[in-house]
Amino acid sequence: MKYRNALLIVLLVIVADQALKFFVKTHFSNGDDVKIMGSWFRLHFIENEGMAYGMKLSESVMGKLVLSSFRLIAVIFGFYLLKRLTKKGYSKGAIICGTLILAGALGNLIDSMFYGLIFTDSPYACFAGNYDNLHTMLQNHGQGAVAHLCDWGHGYGKFLQGKVVDMLYFPVVDTIMPHWVPFIGGKSFIFFEPVFNIADAAISVGVITLVFFQKRLIHKAGTEETVEHSNTVTQ
Repeated sequence: MKYRNALLIVLLVIVADQALKFFVKTHFSNGDDVKIMGSWFRLHFIENEGMAYGMKLSESVMGKLVLSSFRLIAVIFGFYLLKRLTKKGYSKGAIICGTLILAGALGNLIDSMFYGLIFTDSPYACFAGNYDNLHTMLQNHGQGAVAHLCDWGHGYGKFLQGKVVDMLYFPVVDTIMPHWVPFIGGKSFIFFEPVFNIADAAISVGVITLVFFQKRLIHKAGTEETVEHSNTVTQ
């Protein structure tokens, strides 16, 4: 697989991720929950200052700066590593997985680097609500209920201190557990509860695929065919 094809995948993921984030950031109040396909697929706007799926390194500004700086270094190294893998002829599957992980990391890094500089802050719960469809939500919000693009450097934060925009919510199972279930009986149970974005999804797909199919994916192009041919001759 050629390096420019890998870069094209990165670009496609970034465009999709940032387009959805821009739309949600400028049309949703912080905390808005909108049904897209029944109750199991919703757009639920939240912002986080940490890693994928809302995890945090620290509550402090320094923790945010450390995380964003580490992410920046990792992305720069990721592009270097991706180019080397393509030159060495690793399998298309391995390169695509690596490309998805890199694209996801870059997508969230863009939020951290620039969103605090270009956006006003998103209003909180007093404006937010639960809506049955996107049209109703958009009609309900006035200009004061959502964030806006602003002049460079006049946003809610500084460089590397932007908040990551999350919105994809899939509570496929939302129920009360039976009382006989140990520890969680009688309590609310939601699966899948984390709210995430396209960048998070790209990272997860890349990592999970590599973990479960590493023996088939992590090899140089042509190696697998050579091994199969040798086995056939031996038999």
